[in-house]
Amino acid sequence: MCDSTERLRNSLDYLRSVLNDSTSFKLIYRYAFDFAREKDQRSLDLNTAKCMLGLLLGKTWPLFPVFNQFLEQSKYKVINKDQWCNVLEFSRTINLDLSNYDEDGAWPVLLDEFVEWYKERQMS
Repeated sequence: MCDSTERLRNSLDYLRSVLNDSTSFKLIYRYAFDFAREKDQRSLDLNTAKCMLGLLLGKTWPLFPVFNQFLEQSKYKVINKDQWCNVLEFSRTINLDLSNYDEDGAWPVLLDEFVEWYKERQMS
């Protein structure tokens, strides 16, 4: 229970520690997809997905602003759960210069297209 500023501050420290634990964060990240989607939909609309990604990854994934820019100009209208889960995995495992991205890997097309888009921008 948080009935004082001090207890609230201590609770925030605890919650931050939970978010810093990669296993707990992954559970929260997956839960966020179901929490944010319309209950009769299987996907997240793009605007909601971008907002949720910003909340969850905006401060920890240096490529988030570029990924968000990609989403804004992309043909995608929704993000499905597979894409959602793979964005987290991508953010955790792929180098910032994308040097270890395997285009023959099992990534969703969305991420293949992001990598291609990003590399084209780097060349120009």
